[in-house]
Amino acid sequence: KKARVEDALHAVRAATEEGILPGGGVALLRAYEAVNKARSSAKGDERIGVDIILNCLSAPLKQIADNGGIDGSVVVDEVRQKSDNQGYDAHSGQYVDMLKAGIIDPVKVVRTALSNAASIAGLLLTTEALVTTFDKEDKGKQRIEGVVR
Repeated sequence: KKARVEDALHAVRAATEEGILPGGGVALLRAYEAVNKARSSAKGDERIGVDIILNCLSAPLKQIADNGGIDGSVVVDEVRQKSDNQGYDAHSGQYVDMLKAGIIDPVKVVRTALSNAASIAGLLLTTEALVTTFDKEDKGKQRIEGVVR
């Protein structure tokens, strides 16, 4: 219970610092058009990176819907066709104005999540080796190509 209070306090501070956006993955989905415009000037590897980001922008909304037992791809398509703040309220199962419904994300949280995801992706792309443990029961991991045992 204490962790929830701390999380709420940090969210309020973040929202106060930089503002709020419609929550539930709607803000990221709405960023699609702006990122897509940047795609036209990107070339080579940059364009591939932009394409990856474009594919990822719908993932949070899709996952929220999937977790609620609804086909996430259908929900993403529905929300794309709706106006700016409209999104899917997984609790009620309805499409609502996310700001009016109080389903919000602090700008700072969304911004840092994107920044951290890009940083980790870049790290993974430049990593030449990975050390991990294999369970004897996990035969799938043991068959990975290039694994040194």
